[in-house]
Amino acid sequence: MALEITGKLLQVLPEQLGQGQNGPWLKQNFIIETQEQFPKKVCIVCWNDKAEILKNLKPGDEVKVAINLESREFNGKWYTDVKAWKVEPTTIRSSPGDFQPDPEPKFIEARAEFKDDLPF
Repeated sequence: MALEITGKLLQVLPEQLGQGQNGPWLKQNFIIETQEQFPKKVCIVCWNDKAEILKNLKPGDEVKVAINLESREFNGKWYTDVKAWKVEPTTIRSSPGDFQPDPEPKFIEARAEFKDDLPF
């Protein structure tokens, strides 16, 4: 199941490091707030190389995140993860540390002048 969520980055939580059967791993959670009529806060997790993307983002940045939802059972309880597999900023950086929103498209209305040159 692949979904997409957009919102404002509220917080990047501390990195978590560990060692597993397949070697070392890196996990980092971050919180975004959706931009809906009733905004929702969502905690999303990035693993390994995906966590590196978060180092270039700051709270307040607008982001688009491609996610997968996954649940697992442990000792009779179920836990659900929201895992990011792609994180993209939706703001344009004009200089380091300075963000500006994407310019909105501007539509120009063209009006043709109508000249009535009919003889009747």
